[in-house]
Amino acid sequence: PALDEFMEAYSEMLIKYEQQLTKPLQEAMLFLSSLHSQLKTLDTPLTNSPPPPPPHSSSGQNGSSDGEIDANNNDNYIDPQAEDRELKLQLLRKYSGCLGSLKQEFMKKRKKGKLPKEAREQLLDWWSRHYKWPYPSESQKMALAETTGLDQKQINNWFIN
Repeated sequence: PALDEFMEAYSEMLIKYEQQLTKPLQEAMLFLSSLHSQLKTLDTPLTNSPPPPPPHSSSGQNGSSDGEIDANNNDNYIDPQAEDRELKLQLLRKYSGCLGSLKQEFMKKRKKGKLPKEAREQLLDWWSRHYKWPYPSESQKMALAETTGLDQKQINNWFIN
């Protein structure tokens, strides 16, 4: 429960940050793209550089010959996926024990409506022996739970259905 609450709060916080940062980032990328095209028109006769990468690429955003702006763009570039991966690894390291136990718990649970064959047969046998009043008392339900290996809730639901 505490892990779920933490993960929900953290997820909501990350979504808010993403929403706050997406628009300025897109505006900056558009600005850099227009700046790049302006620089390219000015520099085209002076340089023999290869064509620039698309605006969403991680490499430099202009074709200037001195490379200063390219280096600055590479130094200031922040890879959002790298931060996500780092955060994921930190959370996995911190909560690996909890996640492992939750995984085991989920693996133990069976799908709804799918009782083990032996348990179902024992319940049917009990029901056929008590056909005049096929509703077990609480003590009988507890005994059935022990013999079948089912939960009290599963037994209650079986007799209801």
